[in-house]
Amino acid sequence: MNARHWQIGTAVLVLALLAGTGTAVAQTSVSLPTISVGVEDAAEPSKIAMTLQILALMTVLSLAPALLILTTSFTRIAVVLGFLRTALGTQQLPPNQVLIGLSVFLTFFVMAPTWKNVHEQAIRPWMDGELAGDIAFERATTDLKGFMLANTRAEDLNLFLELRGGDAPEAPEDAGLDVVIPGFVVSELRTSFQMGFVIYIPFLIIDMVVASVLMSMGMLMLPPVLISLPFKILLFVLVDGWHLVVRSLAGSFVS
Repeated sequence: MNARHWQIGTAVLVLALLAGTGTAVAQTSVSLPTISVGVEDAAEPSKIAMTLQILALMTVLSLAPALLILTTSFTRIAVVLGFLRTALGTQQLPPNQVLIGLSVFLTFFVMAPTWKNVHEQAIRPWMDGELAGDIAFERATTDLKGFMLANTRAEDLNLFLELRGGDAPEAPEDAGLDVVIPGFVVSELRTSFQMGFVIYIPFLIIDMVVASVLMSMGMLMLPPVLISLPFKILLFVLVDGWHLVVRSLAGSFVS
């Protein structure tokens, strides 16, 4: 009986200790904050204005990549570098990150004079309070439109003017951005494909020569691309190909 009483007493003591520990943990627990989302009436017009400004900023940030691609020299540079990698036959070398990074920095280099004029004529006066927002936007779009029109064919611009309908503007500068931007993009694609064709020719000749030599030697099971790749890389390095391509790209734009 004494042993049984001792076991019962031990069990009661353990339960008491567990209950006390649970109570202490419950008392020292950290309360979590609550989050509530609701719609309230704006007491001041400034709150509405700030909300609209944040919405406009988020919209501009979401459209920033499209503006960088479609209104700058990025399209031509990226397409030509893509043609170059395909003509070399190196598949994923250079990697996409390297080609896109090079395209971005070349775009900054080509667009630097235009962006400098936009900053001096529109952005800085607007930030200093010397210009209204609509006037600053008009000045900024005028400089950017001038760059696009200088690199746009008249045929491509007239195409979208005809598709738009209505009276044609007296001068190309009077056309809206909804006409200038697609005309500029089509012209950039045409120019980039022309440059890509010129880049392809020497590498295509190497492929044809290597294929003819392998066929004459009876080595039909050996892929010609595998043999011609080192010769194409050697030719590209000997003529300093990256220097020539970058120089041609940077010099192909009219400022």
